[in-house]
Amino acid sequence: MKDIVRDPNPVLRARAQQVEFPLSDENKQLAHDLMEYLIISQDEEENKKYHLRPGVGLAAPQVNKSLSMAAVLVPDNDGSIMFKEVLVNPHIVSESVQQAGLREGEGCLSVDDEHDGLVMRHDRITIKYQNVDGENKKVRLKHYPAIVCQHEIDHLNGTLFYDHISKDHPFDIDPEAVIVD
Repeated sequence: MKDIVRDPNPVLRARAQQVEFPLSDENKQLAHDLMEYLIISQDEEENKKYHLRPGVGLAAPQVNKSLSMAAVLVPDNDGSIMFKEVLVNPHIVSESVQQAGLREGEGCLSVDDEHDGLVMRHDRITIKYQNVDGENKKVRLKHYPAIVCQHEIDHLNGTLFYDHISKDHPFDIDPEAVIVD
């Protein structure tokens, strides 16, 4: 799982295929590996040991699997977990008008080049997805977990974070936007 596909690999620009249920053994292993990567990458000693970049989300296309699956593991500032799930066939069903963005800008395990500018996303979203057991789920997210899930769902649609940066005004912020530290 340490072999993260890098931009400009074409798999990152392709629309991922829907995943069929019940999950095959291979897809169950993929779901496990995606989450395991995030868990290990967020542990300082482990990520140094394995030379991993810390991540809060990892989509199947980032490991060269064009499948609609992504793991999300969003910690709070105190280290507790805000949101942890493997999303299978996720899609956004509603979104707020209010925008949100990360103060430091977004990054990506698959993008090594610097891309200056802010990525403005929806502050609140509702997503529907299936978990690894095939159960239909619906969850409402806001702020950081919403930003992370939008980033990962973008991967499943062949979009990278820097596609959202305004070419003419990369640092402009709507005064009503939520800025997440």
